Amino acid sequence: MHIASSIQKVVCQLLLLYLFSCSVDGETKGATQLTNQNIDLTLASHELVFINFYAEWCRFSNLLQPIFDEAADKVREAFPDAGKVVMGKVDCDKENAVASRFHVTKYPTLKVIVNGQPTKREYRGQRSVEAFVEFVKKQLEDPIKEFHSLRDLETLDDKKRIIIGYFDRRDQNPEYTNFRRVATNLKDDCQFHVGFGDVVAQMHPPGHPIVVFRPDVAISNENDETFDGSLSNFDELMVWVQTKCMPLVREITFENAEELTEEGLPFLILFHAPDDYDSIKDFKAIVETQLIGEKQNINFLTADGKRFAHPLHHLGKSQSDLPLIAIDSFRHMYLFPRFKDIYQPGKLKQFLADLYSGKLHREFHYGPDPDSNAVDQGNDDDKRPTSPPESTFRKLAPSKNRYTLLRDEL
Repeated sequence: MHIASSIQKVVCQLLLLYLFSCSVDGETKGATQLTNQNIDLTLASHELVFINFYAEWCRFSNLLQPIFDEAADKVREAFPDAGKVVMGKVDCDKENAVASRFHVTKYPTLKVIVNGQPTKREYRGQRSVEAFVEFVKKQLEDPIKEFHSLRDLETLDDKKRIIIGYFDRRDQNPEYTNFRRVATNLKDDCQFHVGFGDVVAQMHPPGHPIVVFRPDVAISNENDETFDGSLSNFDELMVWVQTKCMPLVREITFENAEELTEEGLPFLILFHAPDDYDSIKDFKAIVETQLIGEKQNINFLTADGKRFAHPLHHLGKSQSDLPLIAIDSFRHMYLFPRFKDIYQPGKLKQFLADLYSGKLHREFHYGPDPDSNAVDQGNDDDKRPTSPPESTFRKLAPSKNRYTLLRDEL
């Protein structure tokens, strides 16, 4: 009876997948229409799902739709294997539940789902057939680089956070399958490398693959760490790698600035010269030892002062003043008086406390508080209101009052 029931269950699942294949993969034109009825199966059965959330009344959605449909046809031709990729579309007026589930509030919005999990970044690249196809191809590239000698590991970038796998063979399942799924999801946050067979035999017991985290030693004081959980458990491996690839102190770039601003937390930013790794390492060490309790309230970031020269200009500073530290509250930017003071225990924490208490903003309007420990209390200049510039990083956040697609993007 139990065997018959199991067979019946398998047959039902195969039939469901067949029907799905006919209704989704069997379509020959345009992006696949996704609804509340078929979206879960779509996400579960494809490695990559690229979704256009649109509204029929939206002019920009109507402009984008034929471009996205043509790209979907080309992607279907390039990747005909079932379960690889699907480009889908959601009519947000008809599918309110789906739009709400994915937090869509403006149209068109382009979301990327990898192994059933939404990526941190929406697609905000060029809206053209060629750009969409190239983006999909890039997403489907193998996220793991294979090394063929342990000496190859000596040349890896010591400014990057790296996950290294040592396996007997590529078909070692489910361990390697889980490793690859994790790498696919987190390839934007870490580099992933793997070795097989005799190349790595001395690095792990036979039949027992291991995964190791190698930190960005040039700019941090962290140590190597070996995953001690079960590689057969995808969720366990995913959580561990995520904590290693997404450190307390992150680098802000023009590519991730919008994503970071969407998190809604004020920035504490170290602006540094491109080759100043010592300041980065010291800043990270101080944050990790003295400010870890503030991680729910502040985004700790480092920024290349050459690339982000514009915020420096707003602070009245230039590259010759680096390194320096500032808070961007999304209203104003406040400069930490002297970089060298970070080495005095409690100084940087007090700077944050002054933000929370409103002191920094209050002094912006009324000058230093009466009990403020100014350097020269007798100097009348210290009692004048300060003039911190407006936030510059706020301008990098996505606007709530415009469509995802601008007129000049088409």
